[in-house]
Amino acid sequence: MIDFIKRDNNDIFKMPLLGFIFKNRYFLMFFRLFIVGLFFYAIIYGFYNSSSDNIFTKAVFWGLFWPFFMVVTLGSFGRIFCGICPHGFLGKYITKFGLKKELPVFLSNPMIGGLLLVLGWWMVYYMYPGLYKTPTATAIFFVVLTIYAFIFFFLYKDMAYCKSLCPIGVLTRAYSKVGFTWLGTYKNECSQCKTFDCAKACSYNLKPFTFDKKNSMEDCTLCMDCANSCEAVSFKVKAPSSSLFKKFKSLKSETWIILLITASISITMGFHHALGRSAIVEDFIWVKTARYFEGIFDFGSMDVVGLFAFLYAVAVTIVLSSVGIFLASKVLKTEFNTLFYSLGFAFAPIFIIGGLSHLWEFFFYSNASKIVNGFIQGFALNIEYIKPLASRKDTWVHIFEIFTYLAVVWAFIIMIARIRLVEASKIRKIIAFPLASALIIFYLGLNFYKIYVYKEYGVQQREHNHSKQSVQIQGEKKHEH
Repeated sequence: MIDFIKRDNNDIFKMPLLGFIFKNRYFLMFFRLFIVGLFFYAIIYGFYNSSSDNIFTKAVFWGLFWPFFMVVTLGSFGRIFCGICPHGFLGKYITKFGLKKELPVFLSNPMIGGLLLVLGWWMVYYMYPGLYKTPTATAIFFVVLTIYAFIFFFLYKDMAYCKSLCPIGVLTRAYSKVGFTWLGTYKNECSQCKTFDCAKACSYNLKPFTFDKKNSMEDCTLCMDCANSCEAVSFKVKAPSSSLFKKFKSLKSETWIILLITASISITMGFHHALGRSAIVEDFIWVKTARYFEGIFDFGSMDVVGLFAFLYAVAVTIVLSSVGIFLASKVLKTEFNTLFYSLGFAFAPIFIIGGLSHLWEFFFYSNASKIVNGFIQGFALNIEYIKPLASRKDTWVHIFEIFTYLAVVWAFIIMIARIRLVEASKIRKIIAFPLASALIIFYLGLNFYKIYVYKEYGVQQREHNHSKQSVQIQGEKKHEH
């Protein structure tokens, strides 16, 4: 165990404020207890006040936890959400008194949790947009998820739930690689250690002193238990996505979750939400397919257009990425599977950076006021509700669209870096680059096409109206079918 060390200037633990936030065990314990209290209070409040007037429960889960504790921090500091997650925090104590069984092989696949997220949340979200968004439904959803988590924490050891069964576990592992922080150790000081206190302190059975050599933080959730056990542990600011510029051993599930989340969020929202407000919405193939099946079956209250937008987005994403990388593998004379699971990481910025465009716009349109007003309501504060910080008439909000193009640029940069790791001639790499980047190019084209559609045809009369009736439109020009 190392008790004192002279830290590098880029070590966050050396920075007064950030060092206190990320390393002080008392602050971390207080903050985690606060998050646990907020988590369960929001659930209880959801049952207590089940009316639509309850904005607190929705603000906590859909305005605060997901956009800011997840999306914003994941692409910057990394998996710090996992480090404060109520399930993970309480799960450590549950596991200590649990059965400590080995996780069965058939459950040892992180895509189990990933598919729960993609199918159980995102596909359902597009089919029934309001299903999870009522206070009671939100409360029930997180109660069920909590029971599910606690059962597996009790049954299995080494935080197996977080590694394989958590719906966002593989997502946070994959996307954290885009961030600009790195947990490792000081090599010289660490080499003198004989007690391995950092590894002993890790509830996930990881060895932090191997992270630098492996160029992988594996399942590390940045809980900082290792940092509190030994001063040789570091948490440094590095170049964004630095680990993606080198070789590392990855999980196949990481590439698949990147593709499925890209399809579920970035592409589907482009199809369903963005183009779905245009005057020519009925011309798109996912809408035509939905209308065809609506003429055959009664889907009740289901948003059939949303379902087919999701299905087409998944199909387009998998086909473009697979075919593009397959052709690139032929050019590079490299085995397809190896290349697919390596280059797939280049698609990560499409969601984790590109998603910031939508996130920040809606922060000013509605989320900021909903979060503040939600806390005013939830804690009965004697403060007036605040108004949204911007409206759709405020053109300055569109400045956040820069994240869309930043995501494309960064995806191209990572693709170039990953292709450079392949043993092939320079000319072959140049030819392979646009092929492997087919999905990135499509995402860029989709955004340009959206701009063209609204400029050329305008918007429909009622936003997000995907009923079975024909869509009435108003626009700058009237489209002739």
